[in-house]
This record gives sequence, C-alpha cells and structure tokens, in this order.
Amino acid sequence: MSQQSTRLSAQQATWQATEVTHRLVPSPTGRIHLVEQGTGPLVLLVHGFPESWYSWRHQLPVLAAAGYRAVAIDVRGYGRSSKPGGTDAYRMLDLVADNAAVVHALGEQSAVIVGHDWGAAIAANSALIRPDVFRAVGLLSIPYAPRGGPRPSELFQGMGGEEEFYVSYFQEPGRAEAEIEPDVRGWLAGFYLALSADTMPAPGAPGPHFVSRGGTLRDRFPVGRLPAWLSDSDLDVYAGEFERTGLSGPLNRYRNMDRDWEDLSDFDGAPITQPSLFIGGSQDASTTWLADAIKAYPVTLPGLTASHILDGCGHWIQQEQPTEVNRILTDWLAALPA
Repeated sequence: MSQQSTRLSAQQATWQATEVTHRLVPSPTGRIHLVEQGTGPLVLLVHGFPESWYSWRHQLPVLAAAGYRAVAIDVRGYGRSSKPGGTDAYRMLDLVADNAAVVHALGEQSAVIVGHDWGAAIAANSALIRPDVFRAVGLLSIPYAPRGGPRPSELFQGMGGEEEFYVSYFQEPGRAEAEIEPDVRGWLAGFYLALSADTMPAPGAPGPHFVSRGGTLRDRFPVGRLPAWLSDSDLDVYAGEFERTGLSGPLNRYRNMDRDWEDLSDFDGAPITQPSLFIGGSQDASTTWLADAIKAYPVTLPGLTASHILDGCGHWIQQEQPTEVNRILTDWLAALPA
C-alpha cells in the first residue's frame, strides 16, 4: 500500500469514528442541507462540481479538533438542498444569499468561508458581496479573477478551436444530462480520473476538457483503477446522490455565467480585501490556465496571507492531499485576526 493510500485509510478511519450532525436550515429558495462538526468560530465549506458536502469529509474532523465549528453544505441543486426548477435560479447572487442565510440560521453573525472549484468562485463572491458576513476567504484550485473582460460565453466559444470547451458543452439544458445520467457512476469515475494527478491522461494525450464535434466529454476520460483518494464506497456516495437528484441543478451553475457577468457589473475589477488563502495543485489545468490570475493577486487579493501550489496534486485538492491541505488550513485559520 502506498504512503498516500495509508494516509487516506487513516483519514477515513478518523472520519468513520467521529460524529457529525446533519441539518436542514432555511434559505431563500427553501432549504440548505449541511453537515456540522465541532464548536468555535464558524468555517463554512463550499464544494464544487460534481461533488457534495462529502468532499470535505477529511477536513471536518480536523477543523473540529482544532477548535472550529466546521460546516460543509450541499450547494443549491445538490444533495438534500433545494433544487428550484428554473435555470436562472442558480445565479451567483442566489448562491451568495444562500451562504449568508446559512450563517444566520446557525445563529452566527460572521464566518470564514472556504471553497473548492465552483465553490471557490462562490466563496470569493460571497466575500466580495457580503464582507459584513464573511471575514476571510480560502480558495482551493480556482484562483480569484475579478469580473471583467468579454461576456463569458464569447470567451469560452473561442477556446476550443475545432473542438468544444467543456463549459460551452454544458450550456444547453439537457445535453450533458443525456450523456451523464444513463451511467452516473461510470461518468463520475471517469471525470474524477481525468483530473486526478495519479490517473489523468499523459502529457500530449487529447485533453479531457474538450469535446470533439459530435462527441461527448466522456470520450476523453481515462479508464482503469480509481484514483488513490477515491474508494469504491466514496464513489458510491457521490453516485448515489446524483442518481437520486439528477445533474440539471449542478449543471445550471455553468448556465448562469452570462447572467452573473451582468449581475456583477458593479463589481467589475473589484479586489477582495479580507484576509485570503489560495491552494492550487501543480498538475491542475486550472492553475496553469489561470496563471495570470495568480500573478495578479497583489492587486486582486491584497489581503492574501498565504498561497501554496501543492506538488504532484491534481484538481481534487482537499481529497488528493488531505493532510497537507488540513495543515495549511489550520495554520491559516489560527493566524487570522480574532
């Protein structure tokens, strides 16, 4: 067994031996499901696509043991949280309102917010729009890039050349669902494989972020063993949630990027001034594609107190290297002003 596998087994044993509280709290659209552990200052954890609160299973007990009230939510459209039917019900302003509602429903006035993937963008905008609620922000995998530039749909349409960028592929309601929902478990396994450091396609292989004309995203996914961070039982948890709820709610986040661009026009180029943290993976395409955003941090994140690129890590950062991410998070939280 590899050192990483041994580490993950120990983390999973810790997770299984500790108790968490599941709760439904009111939100503007109905309810948000959350999982809570520990007492102390509130740390709100926001997952990305295609995940759930479960992606923070390695962080919850560690943050609780460090003296924090760790709360991982199911984002609107996921898991047991509300799933409004309209595509435009998943715009960024709605998700920011959900996060603020969670903080207040828990009887708190403020929180540190930490997000991964889409959750990083949601966390960043929560800090930007509601600085009265979110006193610090941690971003995993996706750097902060202020609103600006061309309309997102126009930008993404130009990225694929003869192929189609995955964000453009996700735009048409029902199209990606038709690919994913007949075999949710298999599709998720391929997607996780494609973006994990130990199983992603070799350099020079066709990129898993692009779709050939007339093809599917899955055509580019690797097959074989699961990544070291993902057990069969972990995959069962993720697949079970999406088999029950479908993928339209999660995919609707992508379908609101132009609406977000319009909604956030007052924040064009705006920096986030609260204390902030960034953690990226050296093998994550997001880190390289958005390298200019990271270079701009002195301007866009003037409150940045720590920035880390984890060697040999892919996109699923808090699951691929939980011990290192936990160390960075707890050190950063401990150094924040009270």
